[in-house]
Amino acid sequence: MTLLRDCGHPGLLVVLDELETLQRARTDTRDKGLNALRQLLDEIAAGRFPGLYLVITGTPAFYDGPQGIQRLAPLAQRLATDFLPDPRFDNLLAPQIRLPGFDLERLHLLGIAIRDLYAEGADEPARVRARIDDTYLMDFARTVAGELGGQVGVAPRMFLRKLVDVVDRVDRIEEFDPRVHYRVEIKGADLTDVERNAWTQRADSADEVELDL
Repeated sequence: MTLLRDCGHPGLLVVLDELETLQRARTDTRDKGLNALRQLLDEIAAGRFPGLYLVITGTPAFYDGPQGIQRLAPLAQRLATDFLPDPRFDNLLAPQIRLPGFDLERLHLLGIAIRDLYAEGADEPARVRARIDDTYLMDFARTVAGELGGQVGVAPRMFLRKLVDVVDRVDRIEEFDPRVHYRVEIKGADLTDVERNAWTQRADSADEVELDL
């Protein structure tokens, strides 16, 4: 953190993802991991790492279940958050924030954010914004979700993967028009288990389902 500060950077964002896997670890490993997390939080709170912003992701079971955060009372106390029934009134400065699932509107907004971010550093920013306009992004979101059985909640990863491919082509190939030259195609081999389950549900017949033999 000192080196980053001296180089002119305001700080460092660290994301610890999928910590719920600790729940499946051996008891001693799980307890050591939870205690290490508690120690890290205490050192951040004490100002030992100025400029560090730590984000911990996890499922509700990890935060509230008996094999997760709740297993270590001091850690549970540090992360305790009172959630009201209506998520509109969540305190975004609390130790925990809950993330709602994706719907088409949120997927659309994500696409707009990615398009705008890409355009800032693109060789042809005007072309990127013109050919990947907001209407196209909504149609794109609907198409990807439709390929995954209409289950928008499992679509973000594949949506982003396909969208970046489209934006790359628009930026680098002058003749490329995504409305004319691009068709969303999703293959079972490219999907996670959750995505593959949704993908098989949208198949028109059993012959369209790819099987791992």
